[in-house]
Amino acid sequence: MKQILILAFAGLLSAPALAAQVTYNLDANHTFPHFSYSHLGYSTQMSRFNKTTGTVTLDPETRTGSVDVVIDMKSVDTGSALFDEHIQGPDYLDTTQYPVATFRSSAVKFNGDTPVEVEGVLTIKGISKLVILKVTSFQHKFHPMLRRDAIGANATTVIKRSEFNAGKYVPFVGDEVTLDIAMEANAP
Repeated sequence: MKQILILAFAGLLSAPALAAQVTYNLDANHTFPHFSYSHLGYSTQMSRFNKTTGTVTLDPETRTGSVDVVIDMKSVDTGSALFDEHIQGPDYLDTTQYPVATFRSSAVKFNGDTPVEVEGVLTIKGISKLVILKVTSFQHKFHPMLRRDAIGANATTVIKRSEFNAGKYVPFVGDEVTLDIAMEANAP
């Protein structure tokens, strides 16, 4: 009987741990939504938002997940203090009336164990549109410095700023805006 208990206990220890849903908190020091657009056809301008909060939930076993993100629109960083102020005005981001933008997923598509698309609702200036973020890279592993489970990803989509009531100077300044999101998140 003692040998059976020892064998059963050893079997439990050697069995793989069952994966479970984990909610990861965005790492504010490594999560930056970037946006780029054509400026009068001369150049592609690139800017970012410096303050983003939210969570990513992932269950590798069931291949399900969700994303819930809040972007502080007042943290826009164009590289020019003058333009940061200009882009926060009513013709563009209108950060006085709409200080945040949100993204809430409705579905995550996987290829094997890897998320490849995140469908959800992007809300900017109180206007909500369905978008699909294409995941261009994804990592899920133990973070060697934080000593905990972590994930990281890059994703991209294209939106039209005129659809979010931010279309001043279209078509001279490009209507299409490419969103590129670099994200890292850590388990509690």
